[in-house]
Amino acid sequence: MAFTKKKTDSQELPEVLPVHVGFIMDGNGRWAKKRGLPRSLGHIEGGKTFKKIMQYCKDIGIKYASFYVFSTENWKRPQAEIDGIMKIMREYLDEVQMHLGDGVRAIFLGDKTAYPDDIRERMIKLENDTAHHSQLTVLLACNYGGRDEIAYSARQIAEKVKSGELSPEDITEQTIADHLYTAGMPDVDLVIRPSGELRLSNYLIWQCAYAEYYFTNVLWPDFSPEELNKALIDYAGRGRRFGGV
Repeated sequence: MAFTKKKTDSQELPEVLPVHVGFIMDGNGRWAKKRGLPRSLGHIEGGKTFKKIMQYCKDIGIKYASFYVFSTENWKRPQAEIDGIMKIMREYLDEVQMHLGDGVRAIFLGDKTAYPDDIRERMIKLENDTAHHSQLTVLLACNYGGRDEIAYSARQIAEKVKSGELSPEDITEQTIADHLYTAGMPDVDLVIRPSGELRLSNYLIWQCAYAEYYFTNVLWPDFSPEELNKALIDYAGRGRRFGGV
């Protein structure tokens, strides 16, 4: 395994980093509960961790970082918690460009129509304002579900077949990929889930078909660049054969 000479605190980074790292930001509520705090404060701390990890990904040269912000299933949570998350999203979207910095592009994955008009407009403005940036692409999965995304792709393809633009026999895996929210972007190389849970939870299930998984018991608000380094070192030691020998 090859490592760079550059050290990050006590660890050396692998020479070859994953192109696309996916983060399932889990454990905010449990982090707050352990401290006797409202769940909303856990989400606020989780937002701080998101900013820190996003900046670190940019600093070390990762090209794509995706974050599971809000799933299609999260609407089932108590209304007070949903309202708190919406408040955090508004505040974040108002100040996000300052945190993104130069060179960072933001793209939202998921159905924006479920959000209030003001949040949806902020999302679209951020995507447009950062469309020309290329140092790091940050994919924010909001009102997102992997199965819902595949259904979304299927509906678009069905419309093309209906109009005669596409023949059923010409539909390939690439056709489906080209109609996902992530069209034109690389699949996930490494997906990281903190909090001790051992599942994808419907996150980028098409794009994670050949991803390496890394699970840790650290709750998301406590996830640090040092924890990310551990995941990157672990990833570098794995053999990725994609079905080959």
